[in-house]
Amino acid sequence: MFVLPPPPRYPIGGPYGATGITGIVPMIETNNTISNPTGPEWQFLVGEGTYVLKEDLHLATPPPHPSEAPIVNPNPLATNPQPASVGTKMTLVRIQSRPPPFFYRGPSATTLSLGGASSQDQSGDARYSTEGGMSSEDGRGTSTSDAPNSATLGFTPAFGEGNSLLVPSQTKDVNKRKKPKNNVTKSNSSFISRVIVNESLSRRMTDRPGDGIFAFANINRAFQWLDLSSPNKQDYFTKILFTKAHCLSHDVNMVTKGASHIDVIMGFSTGEIIWWEPISQRYTRMNKNGVINNTPVTHIKWIPGSENLFLAAHMDGSLVVYDKEKDDSQFTPEDDETSVHGSESGHGQNGVKPGTKMHIAKSVHSQNQKTNPVAAWKLSNQRINSFAFSPDNRHLAVVSEDGTLRLIDYLREELLGLFFSYYGGLTCVCWTPDGKYVLTGGQDDLISIWSAADSALVARCQGHQSWVSSLAFDLWKCDERNYRFGSVGDDGRLCLWDFNVGMLHRPKTSARQRGSVSGPAGISPRSEAASPLGTLLRSNSLYEADEYGDGVSHPVEPRSRIPILPPVLTTVIDTHPACWLDFTEEAIITSCKDGESTTFHEAWNQMPNASRRLTGANRTRQNMDQTWDNGGHNSPSGGGVG
Repeated sequence: MFVLPPPPRYPIGGPYGATGITGIVPMIETNNTISNPTGPEWQFLVGEGTYVLKEDLHLATPPPHPSEAPIVNPNPLATNPQPASVGTKMTLVRIQSRPPPFFYRGPSATTLSLGGASSQDQSGDARYSTEGGMSSEDGRGTSTSDAPNSATLGFTPAFGEGNSLLVPSQTKDVNKRKKPKNNVTKSNSSFISRVIVNESLSRRMTDRPGDGIFAFANINRAFQWLDLSSPNKQDYFTKILFTKAHCLSHDVNMVTKGASHIDVIMGFSTGEIIWWEPISQRYTRMNKNGVINNTPVTHIKWIPGSENLFLAAHMDGSLVVYDKEKDDSQFTPEDDETSVHGSESGHGQNGVKPGTKMHIAKSVHSQNQKTNPVAAWKLSNQRINSFAFSPDNRHLAVVSEDGTLRLIDYLREELLGLFFSYYGGLTCVCWTPDGKYVLTGGQDDLISIWSAADSALVARCQGHQSWVSSLAFDLWKCDERNYRFGSVGDDGRLCLWDFNVGMLHRPKTSARQRGSVSGPAGISPRSEAASPLGTLLRSNSLYEADEYGDGVSHPVEPRSRIPILPPVLTTVIDTHPACWLDFTEEAIITSCKDGESTTFHEAWNQMPNASRRLTGANRTRQNMDQTWDNGGHNSPSGGGVG
C-alpha cells in the first residue's frame, strides 16, 4: 500500500503559506521558546553524580523565503537539489575569562603574530577545537574554556611566518580593531533578507555579567546572537535571516574578542562567507558569487593566533585560507604540476590521487598576496566534513566523506599521515587537550581514538546506533592520564566516555572492533613513544605493508586487533538527530537539527573544583577496571532521558 508523505511543515498556497479570502499572509511564529521540564525522566546518572535538565531552548526554524516556489506535495524521494543544511550548531564565548581548569595550568605554547609581537593572551577563553567540535562540524562548535597548549612543544611560529606580504598593516591606534565595511541593518543586498535587532540591546549589554556566556547559533537560513547568562535567553540580541543561503558553519575569533568588538565568520551553502561584527552590526561579504570557490562551505575556523586569517573547507574537497581584510579576485591555481612531497599531479581529477595526496594550488609563501585566497590546498574529490587544529597550533586533523583522516602540518603545508575508517565517511574530529590523541566520529557509528605520536589506531568506542555528529572534551574532568569526552549522533543519543591510557596494557583477546592502524606519520614522538603503549602500537602496525609505499598512507587494521571502549553513559536526549555538544564548568549543552538546545546541569556543582577533579579521576579508573574485568563489554551506566 502506498503511503503519502507527511504534510509540509509550514502552510502552503502562497508565500509563507498565504491562504484565506483576504489573501493576507498569516504570521508564522518565529520566536524562540524556552521550557523547564522536570521529573526523573529528565535526568541521568554518571559515576560522579547526576545531571539534571535545567532548560530546553527551542530556536525558531525559519520558513522558506517568499521568493522560493511553494512545495505543493513534498516528495521525500525527489532528486531535486536542496540547499545543504546541518541543523543547529552553536559557539559559546565568554568576554571575561575564568580561571582555567587545573589540568591546563603551567607552561604553554606561544603563537606570535606576523608582526613579531605576541598575540593577545588567550589563557582565559581561547580553545581547542571540538568538532571541531574542540569540532567541526568542525566543528567547530567551540568551547568556553581555555586554550590547552601542549607544554612539551614550546614556541609555535605563526602561519605564513617569513612571508612579509602577509604582515598586517599597522593602524594608528593599535587597540582599535578594524571593522567590516557595510552596515547589516541598512543593507540592500539580495543575499540578506532581514535583520532583527533587540530594542534593548545597549541596556542588556551593559547590565549583563562580564563572565556570562554569549551564544552564536546557525539554523538553516537564520543566524542568532544570544545571551545564555540572561533569564530571558530566548530573546535574541540579533537575528539575521538570509534570502536563500543556509549558514552551515561559523566561528568566533578568540584573539580579537572584547567588550566592544567580536569577529564572527560564517560559511554558507552558496560558498559565500560573511565576516560580521555584531556589536557595531557591520559585515563584509567574501567569496561573492563563488569567485574563489563556488561550492558550499562545510566548516570554517579562525587560524589559531591570527587576527585576520581563517580556514574554510569547501564541499569539493578543498581547504582555502582567507584574509578578512583582503578583497577577492578570480582564483587560478598557481602550480598545477606538483603536490605534497613533489609527487606528480596526473593521478586523478585536479591533481589529486584518489585518497592519497594533498595538492597545493596556492602556497602561503606565494608572492601573490594582494587578494584572497592566501593559500589553497586540494585534499580530496569528496566533501571535507570537519577539521580541527591541534592544541599546540602546529597540526591540522581533517576528516572527509571519503572515509579518511588526514594529519597535516599546516605551517609547512605538508601531509603527515593518511588513515582510513572501517567503512563510510568520517563526520567529526577533535584533539585531546594535551594533543596526544585525535578522536574521529563516523558513519560506521563508531568513535576512533588515534595516537598522534605513534600514528596508530588505539581504540574504538561503540555506543551509538547511528552516525556520530559531534565530539567534545570535558576539560574539568580530565587529568594527566584520564580523559572524559562526550558525543552525540543522529540517533539522538548523548554518550559520555572515559579513556585511560593505562587500560591498553590489558589483554584484549575478547575485543572485537573495526578500525585501522598505521605507522609513523612524521609527528615528533612524545613520552609515550618509549612506553609499553608505544611498543604495543608499533608492534601492531601495518606500516611495513603500506600499499602506497610513501610512508604516509596506512591501511585498515583487522577488527580483532583493536580494543573496544564502551560508554560510561548512553542516553536518548532528543527525538531528532543531535548535531552539536559542548561542555562548560557546570553543564553539558547540546543541540539538534530541529532547533532545540538542551542544558544539563550538574546537580553536584557546588562541590569544590579539587574534589570534583579527584572524583573524576577516581571514577575514570573505576570505570576502566570494570570495563576490562568484563572483557571490554560492560554495560554502560546511567538512566535514560526521553
